[in-house]
Amino acid sequence: MDKLKLGLMHPGAMGSSIAAALSSKYQTGWLSEGRSNETRRRANEAGLKEFVTLDAFLDQTDILFSICPPSEAVKLAQECIGAGFKGTYVDANAVSPATANEIAQLCHRAGISYVDGGIIGPPARQAGTTRLYLSGEKAQEIAQLFLGSVVEATTLDGGISSASSLKMAYAAWTKGSSALLLNVRALAKSLGVEEALLSEWALSLPDLTARSESAALSTAAKAWRFAGEMNEIAATFADSGLPAGFHKGAEEVYQRMGQFKDAKEISTNDVLKALLEPEIKGS
Repeated sequence: MDKLKLGLMHPGAMGSSIAAALSSKYQTGWLSEGRSNETRRRANEAGLKEFVTLDAFLDQTDILFSICPPSEAVKLAQECIGAGFKGTYVDANAVSPATANEIAQLCHRAGISYVDGGIIGPPARQAGTTRLYLSGEKAQEIAQLFLGSVVEATTLDGGISSASSLKMAYAAWTKGSSALLLNVRALAKSLGVEEALLSEWALSLPDLTARSESAALSTAAKAWRFAGEMNEIAATFADSGLPAGFHKGAEEVYQRMGQFKDAKEISTNDVLKALLEPEIKGS
């Protein structure tokens, strides 16, 4: 079998790991135009072939993976379709079913195939940690690409946006509960009872202190991306006739933590201070 031509627009931490899972078997490329040195480093480590212009990149790409911040998912699809992409478009972003369906319609109107994807787990560095759920007409074809790799690809029955639906439901708890836990600690701190709360947790809910510490340290540097994801989750709840306020609040929590983007050293107190004393945009 000839090597397939796969493309990834912007190799972030997650995207580069997904591409790396394929690059040993298939010719896999990326677009370097306007990207940072850090992105270039990730692409090189993943073994991706560089393309310097969008036209050349799309012309050589049969299957295009979109893995980007949720707020950019529709815009990226429009850019690629507008530039004449004619292959299979795999949107593996943390977006609502409504957003997934919007991208699917853009693809269908352009006469190209669409596959919906939802990634659960950390960047795929070792087997057993990262799952890629897929739905849509060619979902099985995309899943076959990952056989024998560190990424476990699973197809879902149901509507074309089933993968995004699962991602929304899963992250509603994992990232939503982390935001709630941090907000609770910030509340206790603001009221002067944080130490008392931690003492009570040690007696009645002994895992919560460690969970709140882990939530602060593991999410802060990525919170700028999680804010958009919470917005998509809130929209998913609203579209299902369910209360959406939980995750609109979580969106604001992560927005206040956005100042820690790519930070290397962060303490729980730093995060609580950011929640209690948010930076004012434009200041």
